[in-house]
Amino acid sequence: MTRVGVIVFPGSNCEYDALGAMAQLGVESELIFHSATTLGDVDAVILPGGFAHGDYLRPGALARFSPVMAAVSAFAAEGGAVLGICNGFQILTEAGLLPGALQKNRGLTFLCQSTTLVVASTHSVLTRAARVGQELVIPINHFSGAYTCDDATYDSLVAHDQIVLRYKDNPNGSRDDIAGVASEAGNVVGLMPHPERAMSTLLGSADGRVLLEGFVGLGASAR
Repeated sequence: MTRVGVIVFPGSNCEYDALGAMAQLGVESELIFHSATTLGDVDAVILPGGFAHGDYLRPGALARFSPVMAAVSAFAAEGGAVLGICNGFQILTEAGLLPGALQKNRGLTFLCQSTTLVVASTHSVLTRAARVGQELVIPINHFSGAYTCDDATYDSLVAHDQIVLRYKDNPNGSRDDIAGVASEAGNVVGLMPHPERAMSTLLGSADGRVLLEGFVGLGASAR
């Protein structure tokens, strides 16, 4: 059975959302603190949302130096599934595990709302159970969520099918409507929206399930 480790940094505030989502999928999960030097016996890793180290300097810039990130980097290099959500996405870009960067939203406005995403690629552990063109309603909750990169990086993302999710109606000014990207191998993924908050229609949407089921290997295309 898949076991997921959820990394906790000082200032993380979505770790229990991630644990709850895993529980709804029937997947075992555990918290792993930023001071840890090993990941233990886990099959996948989630870096949750929040404000790691208070977002001092810039979001994710300090968290990349936490002891646990060496273990996360080694895990990713060996092909392990790693997911960064919101602040976790920022950390993955700062740590060099994903290309590009996240900057302040267009208009310098904090955004907390539902958004519609369009699956752009199934070449990732997050989107492998979805289908290209599928629309998913997933909430966002960020101030520095606009994805940016230089032209060479963008061209490489397109060439290697690394843009996995786009906004249908771009809320934050991200380049090319990008909401999520993957590593070239597809095992490391980051996105600004929160799929762990879209697990039930009682809370507005259950569209996050197809993404997280794919991530933990439960989706039809992931088996």
